[in-house]
Amino acid sequence: MQDSSTAVLDEVSIEASVHALVDRAARTIGLREDTAAVLATNYRETSVQVPVRRDDGSLFVARGHRVQHNGARGPYKGGIRYHPDADLDEVRALASLMTWKTALLDLPLGGAKGSLQIDPEQFSARELEALTRRLALSLSHVLGTYRDIPAPDVGTDARTMAWFMDAYSSRHGYSPAAVTGKPLVLGGAPGRVAATGRGLVYVMEAFARRAGWSLEGTRVAVQGFGNVGSWAAHELAELGATIVAVSDVRGGVANDQGLDIDELIRTVAAGGSVGDACAVNDHLDHAEVLTYDCDVLVPAALGGSISSANAQDIRASLIVEGANHPITAAADQLLAERGVTVIPDILANGGGVTGSYFEWTQNIQQFTWHERHFNDTLRDRMTTAFDRVYDTAAAEEVTLREAAYIIALERVAHTVELRGYV
Repeated sequence: MQDSSTAVLDEVSIEASVHALVDRAARTIGLREDTAAVLATNYRETSVQVPVRRDDGSLFVARGHRVQHNGARGPYKGGIRYHPDADLDEVRALASLMTWKTALLDLPLGGAKGSLQIDPEQFSARELEALTRRLALSLSHVLGTYRDIPAPDVGTDARTMAWFMDAYSSRHGYSPAAVTGKPLVLGGAPGRVAATGRGLVYVMEAFARRAGWSLEGTRVAVQGFGNVGSWAAHELAELGATIVAVSDVRGGVANDQGLDIDELIRTVAAGGSVGDACAVNDHLDHAEVLTYDCDVLVPAALGGSISSANAQDIRASLIVEGANHPITAAADQLLAERGVTVIPDILANGGGVTGSYFEWTQNIQQFTWHERHFNDTLRDRMTTAFDRVYDTAAAEEVTLREAAYIIALERVAHTVELRGYV
């Protein structure tokens, strides 16, 4: 192997990166070749044409995708993202990630992912609703309460899920459990909106406990101030952490004395950017937040934010992945060699799918939990998963990411073999 100080590391696709992690875990657990063959491919891939008549009278034709990777442990589960770069290759990789995430968190679900290749910022609310309803109807034959349950992701939200559920229900009867991440009045679960960000903080608390340090006074930088980043920043500030830098798609702000997170949230909710909130703070480029001087970095924007081009400039000693695959394979290797600890995405941001599982079960039972019960159960799930990963990493002498994949692969492989798929 080449010396990392002189070698130029090749960046690979997210799909190739996930496959490499699974292959490494397979060798560690001695996975059967026939089982590996089943897990290496997707059960179903569906691509659909989604036309919409725009407000100016022109016709726009989008492309929609839904990939179902593995459903051995239960119905497929995964978000639907609206993004121009969310092509079939990216969706394949994210569907695989969902399989390992649901298994790691010991949820009775499989892995799927969906997308609509558009920039939602370029469409009116009426156009987005029409696109969403057409997408839901086009995919309805492969979805369902006990088949595949979509949820919000990048570029989608509770309103999107309301449209999606209503369109699906028009064909199959009222089906609140067919999607998660819905508004509360349509069967959404109290606590679900904050679940990804809160879950990330619960994992950080568990890490701090095992590592013997306190979150109070810890300097944290957050890239991305959407649902995940904003809730994580809010919860960390409540615990006494100092949020020193934050960014959104339009830029970033920093203050070594700590940012006013509540002010940032109010500003963004009103349609502004984080940079509009605090004129007295230093203004940063979106990417500069990643290399800001801090103890903990939370990349909660899009995948591939940390690459071999900037990994050496990261100053945090702990990275907690709020986004899916924010660190490329090459950067992951460089960070490991530098001794930077990374809590992987399939663990750190698993609060979202765990919260969706809670919502799904409540919809099936037609019984709503109190938010306090939701949060307590979420904390228990996230802490249990973290402790298992931490202990496995120590026992196998591997990184937390490698340990997470070992646990997830063992669980999925065992179920695949029990069900007679091989």
